[in-house]
Amino acid sequence: MRVRKAVFPAAGWGTRFLPATKAQPKEMLPLVDRPVIQYAVEEAVAAGIEQVIIVTSSQKRAIEDHFDLSFELEHLLEERGEIERLRQIRHISDLAQVAYVRQKEQLGLGHAVLMAKELVGHEPFAVILSDDVVVGERPCIGQLIHAYHQTHSSVVAVMEVAPDETQRYGVIGGEPVDGHDGRLWRVDRVVEKPRPEDAPSNMAIIGRYILTPKIFDKLEQTTRGAGGEIQLTDAIEALMEEQPVHGYVFEGTRYDAGTTMGWLKASVELALARPDLGPEFAEYLRGLEI
Repeated sequence: MRVRKAVFPAAGWGTRFLPATKAQPKEMLPLVDRPVIQYAVEEAVAAGIEQVIIVTSSQKRAIEDHFDLSFELEHLLEERGEIERLRQIRHISDLAQVAYVRQKEQLGLGHAVLMAKELVGHEPFAVILSDDVVVGERPCIGQLIHAYHQTHSSVVAVMEVAPDETQRYGVIGGEPVDGHDGRLWRVDRVVEKPRPEDAPSNMAIIGRYILTPKIFDKLEQTTRGAGGEIQLTDAIEALMEEQPVHGYVFEGTRYDAGTTMGWLKASVELALARPDLGPEFAEYLRGLEI
């Protein structure tokens, strides 16, 4: 079965970016001239996703407005003859079919995914955390979709991290599958934010998943775990008792735009990669007395 839908959890408070996120969603913070969440939605669309499901909360209206039509703005740009900007604005609302569901309580990533159950239905689906910005020749979620079609199982994106960084991630245990150049792993354990001495490996899960609909049953049965939240990793570990789960070492560069330093790095490197901005920006950076 094709993967047609993607869930974007976007209900968190964004406390790491206060006070900037006091009155605007962290997902709407700009990377150069596009909000963070737009990069993730464009990645999904490039991978063939047809329906985007955004899990929101109160104070997130700006996300809905961003992906909606803006008749007044389009009319203004058309009157001014700013056709390129008009094209950019229309592109946003034409990206995909977008639906929204509210997460009334902030009970963790697993709970946020569970809120999308009725909209997803009985089919495999993607989960994309927009804080993780992944840049590469192939869309990261598209690589996972390809792995799903090979394995017919849930697939999580993983990357190697330093042993002292395991406490920031869900970490998998398992072994590489023969014939896949070390990229495809058969997962036999998932641990949320383990201490280095307790980590089953240094292969960390980042914010890209392809999940079978059976995950919803497991989420409904999952009790609150680390931080008093319903952890998606706990549900994935329960899923492994009935279905195989694989990890995929994706190709591309990942930026943790959910942290200030990661957001700064992404902003600089994405700007440098832009043909219209990169040369002048690079010249500016070279002139700084650092």
